[in-house]
Amino acid sequence: MSNSSAVVVEGKKRGIGRILRPIRGQLTAAALLSAVGAMLTLVPLAGFAHIATKITLDTAMGISLTGEIWRVVAISLGSLFAGVIMVSAGELVAHLADNRITYHLRQAVAQRLARVPLGWFTAQSSGDVKQAMQDDIAILHSLTAHFYTAVGRALGAICISVVYMFALDWRMAIATLLPFIGFILFLRRAMKTGDASMTALAARMGQINSATVEFIGGIAEVKAFGAAGRAHKGFHEAVDGFARAFVSATRPLVTSMAHAHAMVAPVTVLGVVLVFGVLFINLGWIEPLDILPFVLVAPSICAPLLLLHTLLHDLSGATDAAKRVLALMETPVLESVPSSQYQHPRSYDVRFNDVSYGYSDGHAVLSNISFTLKPGTVTAIVGASGAGKSTLARMLLRFFDPDEGHITLGGVDLRCIETEKLYRYIGFVLQEVQLIHASVRDNLALGCPSASQQEIENATRIANIHERILALPRGYDSVIGEDAQLSGGERQRLCIARAILLDPPVLVLDEATASADAGNELAIQKALSHFAEGRSLMVIAHRLDTIKHADRILVLEDGRIAEEGTHPQLLDLKGRYADLWLKGNYECCQSSTPLEGASC
Repeated sequence: MSNSSAVVVEGKKRGIGRILRPIRGQLTAAALLSAVGAMLTLVPLAGFAHIATKITLDTAMGISLTGEIWRVVAISLGSLFAGVIMVSAGELVAHLADNRITYHLRQAVAQRLARVPLGWFTAQSSGDVKQAMQDDIAILHSLTAHFYTAVGRALGAICISVVYMFALDWRMAIATLLPFIGFILFLRRAMKTGDASMTALAARMGQINSATVEFIGGIAEVKAFGAAGRAHKGFHEAVDGFARAFVSATRPLVTSMAHAHAMVAPVTVLGVVLVFGVLFINLGWIEPLDILPFVLVAPSICAPLLLLHTLLHDLSGATDAAKRVLALMETPVLESVPSSQYQHPRSYDVRFNDVSYGYSDGHAVLSNISFTLKPGTVTAIVGASGAGKSTLARMLLRFFDPDEGHITLGGVDLRCIETEKLYRYIGFVLQEVQLIHASVRDNLALGCPSASQQEIENATRIANIHERILALPRGYDSVIGEDAQLSGGERQRLCIARAILLDPPVLVLDEATASADAGNELAIQKALSHFAEGRSLMVIAHRLDTIKHADRILVLEDGRIAEEGTHPQLLDLKGRYADLWLKGNYECCQSSTPLEGASC
């Protein structure tokens, strides 16, 4: 094994060891119970051999051994029942341990995710999180509930069988174990062959994945331009290459594995026992009846040994799952002060003080940003794509914290405000619409569960979505995704109504009307202008005509504030904002439904 492989294996062991630490004692007890139980269930085999020997002696010598035979039968049956009980007890202990660790892991992961930055979720695939929380923990079930007891049974059966055979005759025991030694040698050869081929196979798999993504992603262009032949050719070449690599990798592996399994087939083991038995009888080392225990016991090792090999092979899947769960549990969380040091803001003005932020790869997104959101004013953030507008909004919402500087609400650092309280002070409507699988009413009242029906309807009227909700099959009781099929603009207006219902003193709108049509956008803008009275409002906008009446406009460029002022002031500067305005105004006039106020 290479050094890198050894590091990976050691890392897996540490990962799975940390996951299973709370139930390690229970799993050990379960494995021991299963091992002893498996040993006891094999006692009848030795009893059968003993009875056969005594019956032969009884017949040959005319001695009555009926009482002894019945004692052996009783001991064998007693051992069998005791073994079954112990194996069952081991399974019960393992399943109780599994239930305990599953509950612990799901609780720990949920508690951890409740404390991670909200920005982490935007960078993670929901499928990856679901896999770790649900699928990987389900995979660990097979490890905790079944793996240790199965290994215990297999090792117990193998150990008691080997000890029993050596106790009878060490020479015959060594001869009987020769097929199993051959199995291990062939297995090692198969593993080396497989390891040598995996790199090439993984590379081919990467090629076929890339070809598949390219083929599917470009299917429209392929059909439109009649290039199906070339597209199909690339895909077929990747598939054929993977097939050739797969055959090259599996042929020697299958051959070695076939030889290994042939070595421990019961008929092979039985043949070896008989051959060496006859040889030892001719040499005068053993009596003919002494072969019988080996004939009964040796083939019984085959199934546990193959089971042990399968279990150890499947362990890699469980260790990978454990690593993913552990990684999720170690996700960095937002810094927070102890609950005893939580503070309440004295007012609702928001200050950014020399805020800087960069990604983990060293790319700076924001640099030395300072400004204030005053109650009753609208501050618009504009700039080209990638300038840092949305990052700025998400920092106010504590999706992540600044690398340098700090943000305060009413003079209190956001880190010193309890998270649940923070989102009662700061409402938001983002580009990415987030609705839960529940009724429209429940979605609207998500941040304000005690809201009355009248309050909910007032909020939806402001957001210009009330009439659309009434048109749904069950009105406000319609369920999102079932009988409430809404367009992107309608879903966004629901989010706006939810923010209005929360009635926060600070409101963040990140392209909040991006999915609305021109008519609805104008209505929503007017409603939000009325709703914003007395509040600190931050608006992230791409279409500058929607924010030209803002009290202040900040122009971001390369993560810095390049210009600031009112709309007329910035136009007079004839700088970056003026360029953006001319470009945006031209695009608006070219559209089929230009907004009111555009200078076309």
